[in-house]
Amino acid sequence: MRRRVFLSWLAAAIAGCRTPEPQSPGMPPTAVPSPRPASLFLTPVPAIEAVVFPRDYGSHDVLTEWWYYTGHLVTRVQERFGFEFVIFQVQRYGYPVLYAAHAALTLIDRHAFRWDERAIALPSRQASWPLHLTVSDWMLESDGSVDRLFARSHAFSLQLTLTPQRPPILHDGDGYFTWAPETGSYYYSRTRLSVDGMVLLDGDTLTVSGLAWNDHQWGNFLLGTGGWDWFGLQLHDGTDLMLWQSRDARQRPIQSSGTLVHPDGSVETLDAQRLRIVVDGTWTSPHSGATYPSGWRIVVHSDELELVVTPFVLDQELQTIRSTGVIYWEGAVDVRGRRRSDPVEGSGYVELTGYAAPPSP
Repeated sequence: MRRRVFLSWLAAAIAGCRTPEPQSPGMPPTAVPSPRPASLFLTPVPAIEAVVFPRDYGSHDVLTEWWYYTGHLVTRVQERFGFEFVIFQVQRYGYPVLYAAHAALTLIDRHAFRWDERAIALPSRQASWPLHLTVSDWMLESDGSVDRLFARSHAFSLQLTLTPQRPPILHDGDGYFTWAPETGSYYYSRTRLSVDGMVLLDGDTLTVSGLAWNDHQWGNFLLGTGGWDWFGLQLHDGTDLMLWQSRDARQRPIQSSGTLVHPDGSVETLDAQRLRIVVDGTWTSPHSGATYPSGWRIVVHSDELELVVTPFVLDQELQTIRSTGVIYWEGAVDVRGRRRSDPVEGSGYVELTGYAAPPSP
């Protein structure tokens, strides 16, 4: 699965509603959309539905859903950027459908970071398929074969077209990903999308190309008080790696897993015994005061793969108080290491949630 903060802005919108009843022992977490509108009052279901394309590129009648894009761009003169673009969709029975969007640009060669946010509430869910989502003046559309992103900000603008190079990868084998006890969601990734488009920055229009990663996650779930560390890494030899580590409210790791895509496209599900994540350093935000891990050593035992992951820029923290009420770190990283005796290198993105205290009301 991939990540994401439970939108605390929603908590204010549904103040006074009770939380879901505890699930019966031995029953899997609720995941399949109910026949009625998404509700806080859920009944566990005994089976997980198959993920089907192109239907599941679209939106679903569930509590929580998001479409996440991260990637690396380069201009014609080889200036490097990282980018993030995400839209969240949140439904609660009897309340408006809430949408939030975040966009960020890492100016790798200038050692700078810019970001912005949007949020809207609508009386009903936007069209499920083909996907077309707008959040204020930002837009995401997809037919499964081509995705288009647009975000305009006072600090920068993105207009990108993304084309998948690989079929979607279903995490945990069947596309239902459990990241904590009795907590999970449908989750797939498109780990390699070619990118073409434009970045508007400081009055200049820059033609860019590059490589991106897309995560789509949905289900009838609420997120708890802990956090997670997520890694989406792309090596130049064609290897793609998603790693996930959940933490409890006291920052203790409670679950680790991942998915390894080999250069030939074959997929390997990783449990905690097949991988190791070691933090090499920390960074303290001058904005929030939160201290984040910063720099990692990653070992995938089954592939004899050892990687050093280093942020291109230390300060890649987003303080999305006006849209989701959450502070988190999402940043472009450099990847170098070895597979057995052969050197490997690449790039990727890391997301860190749950390290910053929630903002005061």
